[in-house]
Amino acid sequence: MIVRDMTALRRFVAGGAALAIACAAAFPVAAAAAPAEDANDYALFLEQKYDIAFGASTPKGDFLEAMQETLELDAKAVKVAFEDVASDSPRFEAAAALYGAGVMTSTTVQPEATLTAPGAVYLAVKASGLKELAYSYKADKVNAALSKAGLTPSAYSPQAAKELAAAIDAGLLPESYYKEVAAGGPASNALLATLLGKTLAFNDRYKHYLGSVSDADIYGKLQDAYRTSDLIQAPELQEVVDTALKQDLLTGYNLKDSRYDPNFVDSLSLTYGHDNLLHAVQLIGLLRSEGIDALVQFEPKTSAFIYLKEWGEPTESDSYQVVQIENGNYIAYAKEYDLSFEFETAADKARFQDIVLAYAKKNSEDAAGLIASSWWQPLYYSFTELEGYDLITNNKIESSGPYYAQSFSLNAASEAIVDGFEALDPDVEVETYTFWVDPPFFRYLNGESM
Repeated sequence: MIVRDMTALRRFVAGGAALAIACAAAFPVAAAAAPAEDANDYALFLEQKYDIAFGASTPKGDFLEAMQETLELDAKAVKVAFEDVASDSPRFEAAAALYGAGVMTSTTVQPEATLTAPGAVYLAVKASGLKELAYSYKADKVNAALSKAGLTPSAYSPQAAKELAAAIDAGLLPESYYKEVAAGGPASNALLATLLGKTLAFNDRYKHYLGSVSDADIYGKLQDAYRTSDLIQAPELQEVVDTALKQDLLTGYNLKDSRYDPNFVDSLSLTYGHDNLLHAVQLIGLLRSEGIDALVQFEPKTSAFIYLKEWGEPTESDSYQVVQIENGNYIAYAKEYDLSFEFETAADKARFQDIVLAYAKKNSEDAAGLIASSWWQPLYYSFTELEGYDLITNNKIESSGPYYAQSFSLNAASEAIVDGFEALDPDVEVETYTFWVDPPFFRYLNGESM
């Protein structure tokens, strides 16, 4: 982000001297923790991220293809000949990729056969990286796990029984599906969505978050995340974007780390940016007080902008650094964060703006009744359209590592920014896309002060 008011700037210059983390007990524990994600959550994720939906009776080949796509498995280097799937079959690539990954262990695929509930579990165990764990089970451990689930150990081969036992103990197979597996019939669409969703989680391809707004320990987790985050340094990227700042191509930019990407469902999520930890804690408390629950991800962020020499000598700290440039001004680097939320309903997401405008946006210097360190121009945005929001552009460049730089602009200004980046570095790859931002920040981009 770019500094939007002198209050924020003075806080930066003072080195963030009053981070006031006497906030651990600021809000009492209220609602119970949100329930674990269920089949509906996994199904929505798969549908919106991958356009995958399972029917009431799913062929095994469909599940294999869904696994290959979501796990991004490559079949190019795999040499295998299947007994029932020719190399020119549309089912071959998925089967070969999963065979190469050790998920498929037989050269008989049966891609058009209806996938059974136990069969789906066997595939998910191996795709989740639990194979070695499963095969470490001794008979007594297998019997204990299966008996707990109401399954008869003797009904399964030794290998199958071990895989089921590991799925139960590791939480891959939820209790609500024990009876379905015991029946041995076709896998339901709910079971398939759950198994694939959990498989993605085991492979670090599902959502990433600290917890939920309603979690009793969310404040401690939030504070730990902020405390252990640092100014991001990405020299390869900064050479380009810092030069763009010096040339007035940009008024500011962010550095972020893709490893903190929440991977939330877009239709239910938005992202809120700020620099003050107490503000984040109070924002969580505010949402709780309004009866809103959501998943919460903390994303470290560094914001860079031009600090004018006439503002006085800057004071540096661990969270605020400056580098003087040729004209005597400085490029300032400030530690900030984004909080990404995935709400339980679209209605809760839509309510977020009303809550922020009422309790977290300054409209005068002496404004009362606001949470700590509220800004004149709060920044929050959505990747899906929302009534009352405005469309702007993100201009983003990535490095060879996990870091990326981004600068938000009016849509009409994006082409000049892209051209400027490419002029500075012909090899740079610029990604642009539009998204929806809150009206105060849109007015800020238009040069308005409030």
